[in-house]
Amino acid sequence: MAMPAAEIEALIRAALPDAEVVIEDLAGDGDHYRAHVSSAAFSGKSRIQQHKMVYEALGGRMGGELHALQLTTSVPN
Repeated sequence: MAMPAAEIEALIRAALPDAEVVIEDLAGDGDHYRAHVSSAAFSGKSRIQQHKMVYEALGGRMGGELHALQLTTSVPN
């Protein structure tokens, strides 16, 4: 079952309210996305910690409802 981009964005924004989130459907199938998430909450965190924060925001949907997510994270300038 596919997961809409708007739902991915809403879950991330619920966990990281200041986040700037850009989602792109890579295959047009609702299963393969690219996401860029920028949040001040990432400040001082390693890239792995930043990614874990995003995955935690998705509440275990990775590998199930959400098949693939190419993720990049950053701290706002």
